Amino acid sequence: MIGPMDAHVGDDGGTAMARAFLRDGFVKIEGAFPRATARECEALLWKETGCDPDDPATWTEPVHWVGGMAQPPFVAAANTPALHAAFDVLVGPGRWAPRPSLGSFPLRFPHEVEPDDAGWHIDGGYLPDGETWYFANVRSRERALLMLFLFTDVSEVDAPTRIRAGSHLDMPVLLAPYGDAGVSILEIAPAMVDATRHRPEVLATGQAGDVFLCHPFLVHAAQPHHGTAPRFLAQPPLYPAVPLELERADGAYSPVESSIRQGLGANGGRQEIG
Repeated sequence: MIGPMDAHVGDDGGTAMARAFLRDGFVKIEGAFPRATARECEALLWKETGCDPDDPATWTEPVHWVGGMAQPPFVAAANTPALHAAFDVLVGPGRWAPRPSLGSFPLRFPHEVEPDDAGWHIDGGYLPDGETWYFANVRSRERALLMLFLFTDVSEVDAPTRIRAGSHLDMPVLLAPYGDAGVSILEIAPAMVDATRHRPEVLATGQAGDVFLCHPFLVHAAQPHHGTAPRFLAQPPLYPAVPLELERADGAYSPVESSIRQGLGANGGRQEIG
């Protein structure tokens, strides 16, 4: 098992971050937002669950899904200078839209019942008319990044998200035959699971205030909670301000775009950064 890169935009202008992202499909931003902000958000999330944080007898479900959290602490967590600088490195200045909220929260609780939602997958970006499952296409329509915001400390037993490191490089050739129309994440799941089995598994562990920034094609999965304290996490997308491009006349590809090109074998399977 390999570990995540603890990343920041340093004196190299983010070159090390970009290279790690190209290789692994994700970087971990330690202390991306203040721990005090995480505690404020945690308190608001507890209210949404209707559970008592001091009484495990009230933790009656293994997973509580919460959404639409746009209170000031959540907006602040999503829009720190550290995160905006990382978005510029990975997606490109002017190519991403600030988050007005933090999307959906799968809040996982220690529970004797194990939820049946731990399959390997990628997250889709758009829902075509008449479809019930989200779709993805090779240009990652409507999704620039997958992000994992930790609002509680997450150890190996606290249901950390499982990541197949490097799997983002296996997905472009699977998605390319479907063109701009794309394919549902359910339909492509069997081929995706098989194509990425060889990838090492990494656990998204960390402290409250850490954020994992992931390529939209990174294959990942949930897992049951075997710890003692609930795990509070948000998994919003970063939306693109402009569509991703795989053929740029100036060659100014972002690491997200370069990874897709690498997966497709562009430029001999390599794309230089920095």
